[in-house]
Amino acid sequence: MPKGILGRKVGMTQIFTGTGLAIPVTVIEAGPCFVVQKKTPEKDGYTAIQIGFGEKRENLFNKPLKGHFNKSGVRPLRYLRELRVEDPEAYQVGQEIKAGIFAEGERVDVVGTTKGKGFAGGIKRHGFHRGPMAHGSKYHRRPGSLGAKGPARVYKGRKLPGHLGAERITVQNLEVIRVDGDRNLLALKGAVPGPKGGLVLVKPSTKNRG
Repeated sequence: MPKGILGRKVGMTQIFTGTGLAIPVTVIEAGPCFVVQKKTPEKDGYTAIQIGFGEKRENLFNKPLKGHFNKSGVRPLRYLRELRVEDPEAYQVGQEIKAGIFAEGERVDVVGTTKGKGFAGGIKRHGFHRGPMAHGSKYHRRPGSLGAKGPARVYKGRKLPGHLGAERITVQNLEVIRVDGDRNLLALKGAVPGPKGGLVLVKPSTKNRG
């Protein structure tokens, strides 16, 4: 059965194996999530389930969202996301999804939004080389030539200074090192995108390498 869970990035730490090897891990507060809605081909044109995660004061929700949650019998949740599944009938509206759906040693993909870094120059954004730093150079960190002057325009796709970060990124094939089902915690080997407290989606790896 396809599966996935929403969570919140707690931070990074390390776990020691029995042989004394230190493994860097990212701890994720995974769930509990609740199935809020099922999408069917007859009504929606595709199959999926909508899951919710996170607490939020009920008076901060508008009336359409309150009605949406009341219809499913689930308390209002901060985040809503869809997961594509082949058989939505395998899930029940209101069903709780916990971190225990994953097992130690399993491989997962993590989707998150990277840290926003604002406006950045070409060196930081694209790894450009800088010019000489001597006083007489007068060319240090500027973008440089933009190419031929004939077209009198900048070609589409030209690498220039601009907005950096705040992008949706998927980190693939991370190993689940530890599962704490009682506290809904997952420890994944390596780093995941986003700041501490950022929303992430954990799902089985599409590569599934051992």
